[in-house]
Amino acid sequence: EAGAGVDADAYRIRLLELGDLSRGFCDLLAQLSPSEPLTEDSFRSRFAELAALGADHLVLVAEDAGTGRIVAAGAVLVERKFIRRCGTVGHVEDVVVDAAARGRGLGERVVRRLVDHARARGCYKVILNCTPELRGFYAKCGFVEKNVQMGLYF
Repeated sequence: EAGAGVDADAYRIRLLELGDLSRGFCDLLAQLSPSEPLTEDSFRSRFAELAALGADHLVLVAEDAGTGRIVAAGAVLVERKFIRRCGTVGHVEDVVVDAAARGRGLGERVVRRLVDHARARGCYKVILNCTPELRGFYAKCGFVEKNVQMGLYF
C-alpha cells in the first residue's frame, strides 16, 4: 500500500494537531491553492471550530517520521441530509501531497482513511471534485466519474 517500495512506517497518518502549523501544514496546503500565510491565532481559531464539529469534520495528515514535517493531508466532511432517510454523505476535500513526496502512495493512503471514516460514520456515499488530471488517481482509490462539477466563486 505504501507504493514504490517505500516503508509505510516512514510516514504516520494521524489527525491534524495544533503543532502542525509549525510542521509545514499551511505550506503544504499552499501547494494545493496558493494563499496568504495564516497567523497562529487564525490557525488556532479555525482548529477549535473544526474540533467542535467532532467526527463530522476530520482532517488527516501524513507526518514524515524522520523529519516531523507534514507531507500529505486531506479532509472529509460529513453532510447531514434529509434525503435517503436522513442519510449522510462524505465530502473529501483538500487532498494534497508535497511535491517532493509524491509517488509514494501517501495520497492513496490518506484518501482511503478518509473514505473509511465516512463509511464508519454511516455515509451512503463519498464524493469529491478534482481536476481532469487527477481522474486516474481517484479511480485508483475506487472513485468513479459521475455528473458534472459546477462552481460559483466569490
